[in-house]
Amino acid sequence: MDFLSAWIVSPSTLPFLCLIWGAQAQQAFRSEPRNITLRMGATAVLRCEVLRASGTVQWAKDGLLLGPERSLPGFPRYSMIGNPKRGQYHLQIENAQLDDDTLYECQAGPSESSAAIVSYGAWVTVLIPPSKPFFEMDLATPWVAGKKYTLTCVAPDAKPVAEITLYKDGVELTGAESFTMSGSKDKLLNTHAEVTVTALSSDNGRQLACRAKNSALFQPIETRVTMSVYFPPLPPVIVGLEREEVKAGRMLVLQCVSHSGNPLATLHWTKNGEVLSTTWEEDDAAQKSSSILRLKITPADNQAELCCESINLVSLSPLSVSRKITVLFEPEELTLSGSLVAIEGQELELSCYASSSNPPVDIRWWLGYKELNGTVVTMEEGANGGMTTMSNMTHRVSREEDGLKLTCEAFNKGTHFSKTQIAQLSVYYPPQKVWLDAPPQDVPLRSGTTVRLVCFSTGGNPTGTLTWFKNGRAVPDALKQTSFDMGVARELVLVLAASDNMATYRCDSTNKAKKTISAHTKLMVHFTAVSMKITTKQEVLRRGEVLSLDCLSGSSNPKASISWSMGPYRFQGVEQAPRRAQFGGVSVLSSLLLNLSSQHHNQKVICQAYSPVLAEGANTFFQLNVLYPPEFSPDQPAEVQVVEDDMATIPLLVSANPEEVSCIWLHHREKLVKEGDLRYHWSDDYSLEIKNVTRKDAGVYTVECANEEGRNQTSIKLDVQYAPSVKAEKDPVFVNLGETADLICVADANPIISGMFSWKWLGEGEVELEEETQEDESGLLTIRDVTRAHAGLYRCTANNGIALPASVDVRLVVQFKPQLQKGPQWRKVASRGDGTTTAEVVCQAEGIPRVDFSWEKNGVRLDFANPRYEEQTVREGSFHTSTVRVVNVSALLDYAFFSCTARNSLGEDELDIQLVSTNHPDPPSSFRQVGVTHDSVTLEWIPGFNGGLQQRFRIRYRWDQSISSLYMDVFPPSATTFTVTGLQPVTTYNFSVNALNAIGESGYADNNAVLTITTKEKPEPEGVPSDEDSVSQSASGLPAYLTVVLTVVFGVVLVLNSLGCFFGLRWKKRRGQTAGGREGSVLEGKKNEEEGSSQSTARNSNKYESREKINTAAQRTLLVDSGSETDSNAYESYAVDSSHYYYPTGDYMPPLSPHYEETRGLDAVQPVDSQSHLYEDVRDGGLYQDIPAFLPQQRNDWRPPTYLQSATGTQMTDGAEC
Repeated sequence: MDFLSAWIVSPSTLPFLCLIWGAQAQQAFRSEPRNITLRMGATAVLRCEVLRASGTVQWAKDGLLLGPERSLPGFPRYSMIGNPKRGQYHLQIENAQLDDDTLYECQAGPSESSAAIVSYGAWVTVLIPPSKPFFEMDLATPWVAGKKYTLTCVAPDAKPVAEITLYKDGVELTGAESFTMSGSKDKLLNTHAEVTVTALSSDNGRQLACRAKNSALFQPIETRVTMSVYFPPLPPVIVGLEREEVKAGRMLVLQCVSHSGNPLATLHWTKNGEVLSTTWEEDDAAQKSSSILRLKITPADNQAELCCESINLVSLSPLSVSRKITVLFEPEELTLSGSLVAIEGQELELSCYASSSNPPVDIRWWLGYKELNGTVVTMEEGANGGMTTMSNMTHRVSREEDGLKLTCEAFNKGTHFSKTQIAQLSVYYPPQKVWLDAPPQDVPLRSGTTVRLVCFSTGGNPTGTLTWFKNGRAVPDALKQTSFDMGVARELVLVLAASDNMATYRCDSTNKAKKTISAHTKLMVHFTAVSMKITTKQEVLRRGEVLSLDCLSGSSNPKASISWSMGPYRFQGVEQAPRRAQFGGVSVLSSLLLNLSSQHHNQKVICQAYSPVLAEGANTFFQLNVLYPPEFSPDQPAEVQVVEDDMATIPLLVSANPEEVSCIWLHHREKLVKEGDLRYHWSDDYSLEIKNVTRKDAGVYTVECANEEGRNQTSIKLDVQYAPSVKAEKDPVFVNLGETADLICVADANPIISGMFSWKWLGEGEVELEEETQEDESGLLTIRDVTRAHAGLYRCTANNGIALPASVDVRLVVQFKPQLQKGPQWRKVASRGDGTTTAEVVCQAEGIPRVDFSWEKNGVRLDFANPRYEEQTVREGSFHTSTVRVVNVSALLDYAFFSCTARNSLGEDELDIQLVSTNHPDPPSSFRQVGVTHDSVTLEWIPGFNGGLQQRFRIRYRWDQSISSLYMDVFPPSATTFTVTGLQPVTTYNFSVNALNAIGESGYADNNAVLTITTKEKPEPEGVPSDEDSVSQSASGLPAYLTVVLTVVFGVVLVLNSLGCFFGLRWKKRRGQTAGGREGSVLEGKKNEEEGSSQSTARNSNKYESREKINTAAQRTLLVDSGSETDSNAYESYAVDSSHYYYPTGDYMPPLSPHYEETRGLDAVQPVDSQSHLYEDVRDGGLYQDIPAFLPQQRNDWRPPTYLQSATGTQMTDGAEC
């Protein structure tokens, strides 16, 4: 582009250029750009007019050239306008933005007739209006009246700087201070304006405005917000209480109103300081809050002070109004007190009391219809601010006033109030007679016998109340008193006890007249000891001391005998003389001595007092509290077993007295504390619980227990059983060939049991595990006379029945001296010796330990400093491969024996490899039968040396009655196992195999050996045979007419075979002449012949595995027919390193039907099947002509040779051996 060559020339160089160019036409500016100022979005035009413009004219923006094109690509808002013929290159900037604010220059580049010129710089100044101003402070939060606030407004991103003015309700706020800060982009400025404002209550609802302007605006832009100012309300007022006096029971409705305030006030009512109501309503329109109080007036409201309080968020203190009320109320209770029952002749004193009322009441008395005087009235201050009235009356009663009504009346004439209280008067007098019905006093009664005593009474008002007493004490469980015609009776039912012996039973008859008359009797009772008590002078009992016990039997009638017992044991105490006791009986004391042991603790010593007369007795016990130091139970376990990760509970069966025992658990002489390990937990019985027990917790635990009496200790073994973990004592295990290998795995387990180890061979095939033994925690596998087959992985598994078994793998490495691969394919390497190819001599050894290689050529050590020889060693496991690359193979220098010596610490092995010229392949070897059916035979062989070229194989076969042979190409070509199909059942065939390459073919395997095989009988068909089976069966029968046909065919075959021998001899002769001279016309014939030969030797290698099978399923490759065209697409193509072929789902056998040999003459060719060809066709094409079909193109990188495989599946017949 032209602008790439434009020059930028400063004005100071123009005179100098003028001196150089002299009188040539100099270009010059007629008009130059000038500074311009415009608003953002406007269009700017910078003028530039050039006289005699001869160079390229373009604009520079801040030093950046915009380009010579008038549309200025890449700058959509820029363009050059004006008439270019007049030299007008005006720069037009549309929709001016901040990026356009910079320096611009107009430049005219140099030309043949003029130097370059540059205009004066012109500044484009873009005016940017400020963005919408905003307030920085949070105006959503209301202000509080009386407080000062700093109001800040920001006008962002302006150029030039914006001016800010603040207003309140249209009135400008004075005293504002402004400052600027950098904006969001370069060249932009933010203006901040601050002013201090004192909030007023009148400001609520007013508007604050912030106006910003600069020269880029035609009128200011403004932001408005509405002010919210909090201020307190006015004091409240109460409406609805005209008078202070209110009658009790009235519903009083009052309203409290509070005006103004923001927010409006909250109201609540109180009575004497107690809150009555906290509900109110707000009227925003009227700017007031109101609360209605509905109060049911009670006497308790007398002189109560009602108060209404108002407050809002900004009130300094609540505002309130109060009113006191006076309540008029009547007395709630009129009470008549005093006894209304009196004995004849007594004075009756009664009181009548009126509770508090306002105003107070008067009281008067009535007995029957007679008003009673002689009263005393008193008035006192009462509840709720009222007055109480009390009237006391005294009156002497007589028997005639019994049953009259006594009335107390309270009244108030001013309020017309009247209330009465009425009661009935009772006058009492005493009963007249009482007597008993009871057993005789001199007859003895047995303790426990039921006896009935009945008391009778007559007369009295009210009738008498009967009460039974025993020895002066009232008997509470007497039966209920009953009445009869003349009076009352009460029965006492007794179950006789010891206390009833000689006890006095008395019956009293009394009533409210307070005069008593009585009757009494006595009883004689026999009873056992009433009490039993065992005492001792020893306050503290300890193990080993002698305890002295005294048993005192209480009173009995007659005397009892004493005996001792403790559990199943009986003791005889020492009994003293009886003594007189209560209830008229006697008591007996007996003593007992007892040797104390810990087994006596908490045992009960029983003392029994037996009465022979009553044939029963009484007993008591003394519980022994024997102090002894801690003792461990005989049942205390000495060993506890637990499985790892479970919770172990070690029981501690300890007893002691006092029972406050402190026990210390020790493990490995370290004290166990709960804080030290959160897994430890001690139960209430001192047993130790260990959560998630591990094998480290195993061992002997010593427990030391102590109390105030002493200390004791015991030991408990914790046996932690856990699943085995296994490790190899040595891995890998190295052993020399023929020696004894000991594989040892060590288990960490508990318990270690016999037979817990087992060994398993993890390799392929079967290896006999000779001797498996166990020594404690170690499992030993002994293998004697180790062979290489023993090498590999062995798995040791330990299982002690706890959780899952554990395993470890141990590798046995059998060390042996190197063993070189020495098959025929390893002993030769072929390559052309014309100095244009590279040969690879490969030597592969198997051995352990590491095998090193040394090379000699004809007995002389190879010098790898010579660039013609390169050596590389590759190691894969026990296989070690050394490859010598011979560059530019020379027949004179390199056709020799290369000696490879492989050695390690156990020995060495040698192999001579001969480098020879490319030639026909060597015969295969070890030709053998693999399998046979009724119609097929599977054969296998070992390939020989391939002669330096890719080789293929051909099978020759015939039945023993035939004079000619059939031929079948092996597919894939490199396969060493093949199945010949289409054979007749129970027929003997002779088989041979040879190899072919591009140069020629080998002799037949094993020195032209013939393999004779007889097919099997055809199996019986299952079900209905198919059509094909029917044809096969009929064919196998060979009817008579077919025999004639076959005889004729064989005759023709003999003739054809003779012709084939003739042409075959001529071809061999011609082939010998061709192979005899390397400089012959064949090598000089065509360029592709040399390329084919070079390719065939450049990538040659002698690396073949003995009996190696390229693809064991070769017999199943997809073969369409029996054709063997070299370039045919009838086969699925594949490479050597391909991991699979395409096979049908079943065992596919190519339908290669045998065909007889076809011959051709020198001048004409017999018709040939389009899907097949004769081998002579391949040979007539030239010695190296078909090599490219077998070998790949040579590559620059060096790697083990690979070949693209393709094959044919041709069957041929050959005549009898010529």
